[in-house]
Amino acid sequence: MQSYIDVKYVNIISPFLQQFKKKGDFLWNFRCPYCGDSQKSRTKARGFIYRKKNDLFYKCHNCGAGTTLGKLIEYLDSKTYKDYIMERYKNNLSSSNTLTKKPEFKFHEPVFNKTKSNKRKEMGRSSESIVGLKSISELHQEHPARKFVEQRRLPRSSYGDLFLCPRFYEHTNRLIPNKFPSLDGDHPRLLIPFRDEEGEVFAYQGRAFGKEQPKYITIKLQDRDKIFGLDRVDKKEPIYVVEGPLDSLFLDNCIAVAGAEMPSLDCDFTVVFDNEPRNKELLKQIEKTINRGHKICLWPESMEHKDINDMILGGYTKEEVQLIIKENTFQNASAKMQFATWRKINV
Repeated sequence: MQSYIDVKYVNIISPFLQQFKKKGDFLWNFRCPYCGDSQKSRTKARGFIYRKKNDLFYKCHNCGAGTTLGKLIEYLDSKTYKDYIMERYKNNLSSSNTLTKKPEFKFHEPVFNKTKSNKRKEMGRSSESIVGLKSISELHQEHPARKFVEQRRLPRSSYGDLFLCPRFYEHTNRLIPNKFPSLDGDHPRLLIPFRDEEGEVFAYQGRAFGKEQPKYITIKLQDRDKIFGLDRVDKKEPIYVVEGPLDSLFLDNCIAVAGAEMPSLDCDFTVVFDNEPRNKELLKQIEKTINRGHKICLWPESMEHKDINDMILGGYTKEEVQLIIKENTFQNASAKMQFATWRKINV
């Protein structure tokens, strides 16, 4: 009976565990929810649930975390843990919740150093930001979230780093307590991680699947510019800079600024705004970018689509979009002259 209950709850928590696989009768493998496993390789999975005598335990061969199944369930989801304890109690089983070993993360504990302590907390939240979430590549072909991504024709190479977040507000509150004081109207979102040059998540964006507002919610886990795609670009080559993370996935060597002010970049780059010549706020941003001397793409009048994703949906290939950008890039005086004729209203 005890083994039946434990195995039942291993299956219940499996959606919270990335790369979850059953390896044997009482052996399961997945990415460690405590340390997040490797942030550079998202295929590594070094966490294991295994049986010892009549109980199931957890062990990570990366950070060294070791605990009981009950404590692992409690860490992942408090409601499921309460159900687990109640079911064991009804069957006259002990809770078996003794922690065998605390996670041993590979850093030196700072002593009376507030700055380093805050940094350590930020890194901890970063590693947990996608723990328990399933990537789009892990979802069944008929899953609504996967269908949404496929209908947007996002590159399949990006599916492994786009995630389904079933309860976005609740998930965020686990990382930043009371970020959302009310959970009313909590709903699923597509979670898009922002990674630094080393692959560490420092922010993430939640994109609504339907008409929920706001359409995009960006959460910062560290105090730094919200730039998406730093882990994918080569600064030695020309870079495209767009506003939306999803748009950036369609272009080679592209980053996104996610609605923030244009940061100072020490490299050759071209700013590619949306094709909205009647958007007053956008026109102000374009004018400011031109005045700073940056190269900018102003879409030809024949272009009917609003953004890069719409262009792809409209039948353009990535190569065609990049060629259009190249042929319609301006700077300094030529940018000012082109902008004067491109915009449809004065600002």
